Amino acid sequence: MTNTLRTEGLSKQWGGFKANTDITLNFEPGARHALIGPNGAGKTTFINLLTGGFPPTSGAVYLGNHDITKLPQHERVKLGMTRTFQINTLFAGMTVLESVVLAICERRGLQKVWWKTVEKHDEVVEEAMELLATLKLTNEANSITRSMAYGKQRLVEIALALATKPKILLLDEPAAGIPSAESKELFEVIAALPRDVTVVFIEHDMGLVFRFADRITVLVGGKVLTEGTPDEIAADPRVKEVYLGEAEHG
Repeated sequence: MTNTLRTEGLSKQWGGFKANTDITLNFEPGARHALIGPNGAGKTTFINLLTGGFPPTSGAVYLGNHDITKLPQHERVKLGMTRTFQINTLFAGMTVLESVVLAICERRGLQKVWWKTVEKHDEVVEEAMELLATLKLTNEANSITRSMAYGKQRLVEIALALATKPKILLLDEPAAGIPSAESKELFEVIAALPRDVTVVFIEHDMGLVFRFADRITVLVGGKVLTEGTPDEIAADPRVKEVYLGEAEHG
């Protein structure tokens, strides 16, 4: 099975409201693929359809040749698809290292005894520290999560997601609420992730999108308006009209 994530005719409707309509997309392995569009374009709904948060009204989701449309979220995680955890409620009182160790133990089936026996599992702690080093969080290993700057907390969310060993990492506005300097650092870390991890992300900051995405899909009104490289999207008059604005990229 390849790691390609794709959708065919994916749609979601609540009553008369069509949140997503006939979305057919392909996310190549290792891509840094951005989803952009105005508010209400259906971006977050689409991510929820990918992860199993919502059942589609019609259409299908595939990971490689495997139809995962009806799989629950935890089964999709086992197949390699994950999105960031909300650590502010789940891990706020723990240290960064404890949080990542817990996530790794969950993946390894050690979650029921991790707090008693983690000292006997040096490889778990070693894996956690290697992951923190990848995300430039080594110096924060013993920091309490809730005491950290918000940008660092978002990095910990990504660390927890990566602890599941994903093939597909889904990020819904990872830079939201983060000062520009921190958001740039966050995306530099995301861009440096191994290319065996496909990253699909929603982001409103077009500077970050055009700098870090290698593929962009534009959603408008729950439908795909267009898709292409950053240069192609920036030059598309339809995108300028409905979203980017001539003042920004004209």
